[in-house]
Amino acid sequence: MPGHSEDHRVTISYGRKVLLTTSATVHSIEILSGGKLVIADTNRPILLRTKHILIGNKGELHIGSPDCPYKGNLTILLFGSVTEPLLVRFDTYRSKNESYRLAKYVDGTKPGLILAMLVNDEGSNNLEDSAKKSISRLGSKHIRSLGFRHPWTFIVTKGDVSSVVEDTAVYQGRNLSVCLCFFVSSEAEWSNWFDRDDERGSGDWEKLSDLHKAYPDRLCSSPLDIQAETHDGIPSNQTGDVIHKKDKDYGFVCLNKDQTHGLCHNYRVRFLCGKLVRPQASVSIDMMSNSSILELADHPAGWGPGDRVVVASTDYSMHQAEEFTLLPCPTCASNQLKVRGKANFIHMGEEVDGVDMRAEVGLLSRNILLRGEMEPGCYGNEACKFFNFDTFGGHLKVEHGFRAVHISGMELQHMGQQTMGHYPVHFHMNGDVDERGGYDPPTFVSDLSIHHSFSRCVTIHGSNGLMVKDVVGYDTLGHCFFTEDGPEERNTFEHCLGLMVRAGTLLPSDRDSKMCRDITDGAYPGYVPNPRQDCSATSTFWIANPNNNLINCAAAGSEVSCHFLISQPFPTPPTSPVSPGGALSHYHIAGMILDNGVKTTEANNKDKRPFLSLIGARSDPVTNTLYEKSHPTQSLHNQQQKTDFNYMNLLTLSVCSGGTFPDDDGSRQQVKNSLFVGESDNRGMPLPDKRMWGPGGPDLTDRTLPRGIDFPIRGMQIYDGPINVQDCTFRKYTALEGRHTSAFGFRLNNSWQSCPNNNVTNITFDHVPITSRVFFGEPGPWFSKMQMDGDKTTVFHDIDGSVSEYPGAFLVKEDNWLLRHPDCIDVPDWKGAICSGHYAQVGQQPTTESFTHTLNWGQKGMYTSLQPGPTWSSSWTVDWWQSNPAGTQNHKDGPSYTKMNDWINVGLCYPQGTNFTILSDIHNRLTKQTRKTGVFMRTTQKDKINHSHLARGYYYWEEDTGLLFLKVKAHNHRETFAFCSVKGCERVKITAIIPKGSPPSNCLAKAYPKHAELPVVDVPMPRKIPTARLVSNEIKMIPTPHYFPVELALFIVGEYGGQTLKCIKTLQFSSRTLCEHPTCTPLMSLLLVSSGFSADKLAFVGFKGSFHPDWVYLEVDSERAKIHQVLPVPVIHKMKL
Repeated sequence: MPGHSEDHRVTISYGRKVLLTTSATVHSIEILSGGKLVIADTNRPILLRTKHILIGNKGELHIGSPDCPYKGNLTILLFGSVTEPLLVRFDTYRSKNESYRLAKYVDGTKPGLILAMLVNDEGSNNLEDSAKKSISRLGSKHIRSLGFRHPWTFIVTKGDVSSVVEDTAVYQGRNLSVCLCFFVSSEAEWSNWFDRDDERGSGDWEKLSDLHKAYPDRLCSSPLDIQAETHDGIPSNQTGDVIHKKDKDYGFVCLNKDQTHGLCHNYRVRFLCGKLVRPQASVSIDMMSNSSILELADHPAGWGPGDRVVVASTDYSMHQAEEFTLLPCPTCASNQLKVRGKANFIHMGEEVDGVDMRAEVGLLSRNILLRGEMEPGCYGNEACKFFNFDTFGGHLKVEHGFRAVHISGMELQHMGQQTMGHYPVHFHMNGDVDERGGYDPPTFVSDLSIHHSFSRCVTIHGSNGLMVKDVVGYDTLGHCFFTEDGPEERNTFEHCLGLMVRAGTLLPSDRDSKMCRDITDGAYPGYVPNPRQDCSATSTFWIANPNNNLINCAAAGSEVSCHFLISQPFPTPPTSPVSPGGALSHYHIAGMILDNGVKTTEANNKDKRPFLSLIGARSDPVTNTLYEKSHPTQSLHNQQQKTDFNYMNLLTLSVCSGGTFPDDDGSRQQVKNSLFVGESDNRGMPLPDKRMWGPGGPDLTDRTLPRGIDFPIRGMQIYDGPINVQDCTFRKYTALEGRHTSAFGFRLNNSWQSCPNNNVTNITFDHVPITSRVFFGEPGPWFSKMQMDGDKTTVFHDIDGSVSEYPGAFLVKEDNWLLRHPDCIDVPDWKGAICSGHYAQVGQQPTTESFTHTLNWGQKGMYTSLQPGPTWSSSWTVDWWQSNPAGTQNHKDGPSYTKMNDWINVGLCYPQGTNFTILSDIHNRLTKQTRKTGVFMRTTQKDKINHSHLARGYYYWEEDTGLLFLKVKAHNHRETFAFCSVKGCERVKITAIIPKGSPPSNCLAKAYPKHAELPVVDVPMPRKIPTARLVSNEIKMIPTPHYFPVELALFIVGEYGGQTLKCIKTLQFSSRTLCEHPTCTPLMSLLLVSSGFSADKLAFVGFKGSFHPDWVYLEVDSERAKIHQVLPVPVIHKMKL
């Protein structure tokens, strides 16, 4: 094995030109100083085995050219180990310790490894008995009898003595090598079983030469091993027969004359052939005896018999992708392929529900193969906690300063490593690689197959203008197509396919939940991982800068997301608008995420998360030429057919704004002209455990389910904002009792408030029941307790009424009391209400870190800031959950998403004895400059706060209740989608001096009912669309055992005209229950009973009839009861899970 020697380092330099015409094994190749290596295009396969190839300083490597593509068969095999080389030398001549080391090494190798040993110079005189015993146990018969300088070779599969191949000879004066080599079992595969002869006649003769004649295309010429067994599967060494000969080069012979019983068993044989094991599978379309026909959309030019293809899953599980080997098919049409075998899974081959659901087919084979040589199991690094296979593959890296790089027509297998910077294809810190960088023709990567690899597919780091076209990425770890740090621009991914993208260990965003919990390197002490927030974003396409292009690509299966588009405020170390243009995606937990960024600071006491953990997308505007104006808007257009978002996901699309306090002011996210399909006619197929199989879709037929059987499938998930959804169609979203499927939904377990500027226009529903258009959430599985601020403040504006059929209305959560008023219309199936109003947000942010708060209906805040969106031109009070810290405490209030002259009165709760200094200012987020605009003076008249103006405002301190009252007003114009005004963010800064030892400032008991006010309808409810589907229905009722002591009873008929109920009778009661009254309520009628407190507080007592009216919402406690108006929608019976 000359290539395993330091003496066989090949350097081609100083203008030397080398033509490689035959296979070779060398330690390494360096092409420098004008040297050139050209691979000959011959009709003989070439195998080049080396640790690495380095091309630098004007060196050149040529494998074909654009004008003369390479047509031969080339394999470049990269070998190496994460811990030590596969070739191990033991100098037993010089040291006895080497014999002990050899014995330990041999005994420690795993069964199944192929060991090859040979002697260099002298290996017998000083070889200790411990080493001889270890090698003898492997099956060697000559190791104990080796003479001085006797050549000796020995090959064995450890654990199988019958596999021994051993030879020795008398020394003739030549020097040989001493080495121990491992040949991984995955480098070979067993042939089929052969039985040419039987036991009749002289015996069973299975000679290799005879088998070659009988099966010329099914057997290799130089087998590595042989196995023989009976047709019952009994190995030849266990049958009791005397075997005449069993040799890999000769074959197998059993003679009848050697047997005591006179007759051999009938044996079959197979041979181990030195070639790659290439998995085979097939697809079931037009089944034949053991083959299938694939009909493709395009002509597969250049695909031929023996090539391997992968067919993508068309079900929820990406693991249903299958590999196939192509067969000759003279009768096939130009767009047809014949493949071996039958499919294990269903693969769709047609358009379904307006979406092209045909399975993608990717060609894996190329005539130029770059492959890493692997060991059979994981070893030597932390990755072994998560993977049972070797993850130390080869890698191809292009660094700054190259003259030209054009990579095309290559297959890469077993490439990449679970270590930073080692990927199958890696462009590293190259700057501009197109015409801007002086490259003509521009740098490109095309027609590649990257599969069964261990870290990404194509990585672009600090490089711009790279064309990546016609690349198949299959079965890899971590983000597949990856732009790394954020400054990468003008790169184009065109007609690329990614599938089977699994979690990896490199970055938090690569990791799954287990990896996230186990890998905490770089975290601050005390960090507790939250996998859902910090990690879990494995994506087929990870695009870290909007100024890149994604054209006609397909993401056909990853652990989490198909496309993850982030917008960084600045590049992540060490580096100092996405144009989707048609991107098909499916079979991910989330189809496309326009949300989140990554943490660009090291872990610290304030934020213990590791560097590059996932965070909310908080983007600052930047002014450098690389990034300026790069992300004011993220837009998606014309996403239908081959460009639909996705159609088989738990969550189709999740979008949010620039962040909690978006610094890229004026940014927004839009989704236009797109088709969302929830549960299509692609029903999948049940797997053996059937855990993800159950009813669904409009027809309620059994189908594959995405996650849990009760997981709430949502088409559009609204979070934060502002977000606009326009001219979109939602198809086949049907809720069941126990599964809250909906076209529009909201982020689960959301701690941040929604923007009231979120809006939808011209929405079309197809096979979506009215009850499934929207769902705001309810306590229970997946939704948890619904007690977080974001859970309670969800809202969006139905501009044209295409969702609610009330044009201009706002859809709010049913218990969002910041937005509700008496005329709001409840929709119980949505757990929401249809309201009208003038809504905006007011930001509240205490600057003392230990001081956290929320509005008094929410949870204990995870944020030290609050940004609710209440009804404006009204008054609100705010109470804190925790004690106010003693000393100076700053608190900022400011309007956001408001119009000029919008105002809101707020009452903030503080301990008695607190002193205040209050001023107003404008903060420019772009320049980071703040300008004082006015001061607030204390007044003893509460009403005077309404006379505030820009330069002078007034605050009223009501010490007996602990409330500080002031008016917050927007004095400047704001552009349509801007968070703040054109002059900056208008703020009110309160500096409070809190007495030491002050108790928690809970003002509720003293402030109410003193400051209680009933909500008013400042914006009238819009009129319902006359031709709307939400028609009134007959009220149906059922008796109930609910009794209430009353003074006045109202009997009302079940005729609901859409506006009023008709009162037909009034009866007096004392303390008798209703059913005791002689004039019992008529059938199909509703009984309302006054509680005796006030006319607008009614107790819901009972029904009569056969149906429970689920449209009624009753608010009741020990002192009051009230029925809220509800939206009368058609009764839709939901199937129970």
